Amino acid sequence: MDIINQLLDTIYADTLPLATRERLLSHIRAARDAMKLPRKLHWDEQDVMLITYADQFREPDTPTLQSFSRFYQQHLANTFPLVHLLPFYPYSSDDGFSVIDYHQVNPLCGEWRDIAELHTHTRLMFDFVCNHMSAQSLWFRHFLDREPGWQQFFIAMPPATDLSAVTRPRTSPLLTPFECADGETRFVWSTFSADQIDLNFADGEVLIHMVDVLLDYLKKGADYVRLDAVGYMWKTPGTNCIHLAKTHQLVQLFRAIANLVAPGTVIITETNVPHKDNISYFGDGRNEAQMVYQFSLPPLVLQAIHSGSGRALRQWARSLIPGGGTTTFFNFLASHDGIGLNPARGILSEPEILALVRDLALEGALVSYKNNPDGTTSPYEINVSYLDALSRQEDDDATRLRRFLLAHGILLAFPGVPAIYVQSLLGSRNDLDGVRAAGHNRAINRKKFALQEMEEALAGSNWLRQHCFEQLSQLIQLRRRQQAFHPDNPMEVFDSENALLIMQRQGAENMLCVFNLSQREMQATLPIARQFLDVVSGENVDGTQPVKLDAWQFMWLRG
Repeated sequence: MDIINQLLDTIYADTLPLATRERLLSHIRAARDAMKLPRKLHWDEQDVMLITYADQFREPDTPTLQSFSRFYQQHLANTFPLVHLLPFYPYSSDDGFSVIDYHQVNPLCGEWRDIAELHTHTRLMFDFVCNHMSAQSLWFRHFLDREPGWQQFFIAMPPATDLSAVTRPRTSPLLTPFECADGETRFVWSTFSADQIDLNFADGEVLIHMVDVLLDYLKKGADYVRLDAVGYMWKTPGTNCIHLAKTHQLVQLFRAIANLVAPGTVIITETNVPHKDNISYFGDGRNEAQMVYQFSLPPLVLQAIHSGSGRALRQWARSLIPGGGTTTFFNFLASHDGIGLNPARGILSEPEILALVRDLALEGALVSYKNNPDGTTSPYEINVSYLDALSRQEDDDATRLRRFLLAHGILLAFPGVPAIYVQSLLGSRNDLDGVRAAGHNRAINRKKFALQEMEEALAGSNWLRQHCFEQLSQLIQLRRRQQAFHPDNPMEVFDSENALLIMQRQGAENMLCVFNLSQREMQATLPIARQFLDVVSGENVDGTQPVKLDAWQFMWLRG
């Protein structure tokens, strides 16, 4: 408890009443004493995560978690030992990220016993939507009703307050007007939307309520806890209100609580920001997140394959600092959100970013924007399925598949724990009907499916879905058998022609990885001259001679 008390002193100084602190500590002790679910104490090369919605597959009159559990056991158990269930709580918008009640399971999905049943087959990551909650939540209703004890739960400010320095990830207003029960209109801080109301962590009661949420998730078996939009958690008007010192201290507090209550729990931060800011959430390597989302990887892999040049990806990859066994990256290419562009800024030039945005928009992608402090707007993310982002509209499906597998060959070879978004696994293309129905760009890559329809597609009624699913699953299973891909093993990136990316993962066994990013046949002179086995094709490769790679081919060379 010493670390927890020290952090409370640092964050709150003399503003946290002693009775509030004692109540908080008693909740933590009770959760520790009640904990019975052990966690895996470290990651290894077998850890690969599936990112999915709890209502991804639907059947008539069946809770969707039960449908997913059956699909998992039949199709996914040999591929994914970890599943990230995107928010499965009652919600009002944003496909789950406007949480109405943190402690309940959405009735459409099922009940906590369905989560527990799934947990008997796989380890789970829960979302801790810690920055904001739904405007339709009971907590916010208490606030609007002027009930005692709830008036500091959210942040109300006069609309004339100068908040121009605040970093904005959206173009919507920062303050949203709401009418209270007494007829007064209050302007409430809402970073992401009018339905997502930011919590006020400066209030001790908010801290207790949110720590209780974290403790509940630990008791329910969360092996990983994802801190959503965590960078915005503490607000100080007059600052940019992102990555503030007290935000980092709150992450340290969550980490310390998880370490005490459920050792082995992985805290992972979601901060869609430039790389330097993103990795700041590792703290000193032991006191904040064990993992951070590797947000620079999706746009850099996309740009490399789109341009046929690995220059920027290679230069950035060389800058990555190994975690030393205490931290690692959470690597992904696609997620429920779009492909963030801020993490590429400072790595790609702004003209390169704008060119990528323009070219993908011509191919059918959508673009979301953010407000800048000077009143201008900039592209914030590209909304597109990753399969379509890699492709051109005139491509045949075999070409789409080759580029798709190349991108995932890179993902699976990078240091860290890889994660695959369910839409990528299922070979999904842009869902423009979903965008029109939902009225927002991110719906382009969030389609839900009738379970029978998907079973038929994977059985052969849809060639592209079937082959994306089967070949990516096989590639993941192959990756899980290679000790060289342990997340802690270092990576060396070699000089090569721009159309090639050549790197080696080093460990008890080494793996030389060679990627042809271009649409033409390439000859690669390997930096290590010896005989290899390409574990992808199963063929022997003579590394003493130049190696031929077809368009978009890659090799994982062991030897």
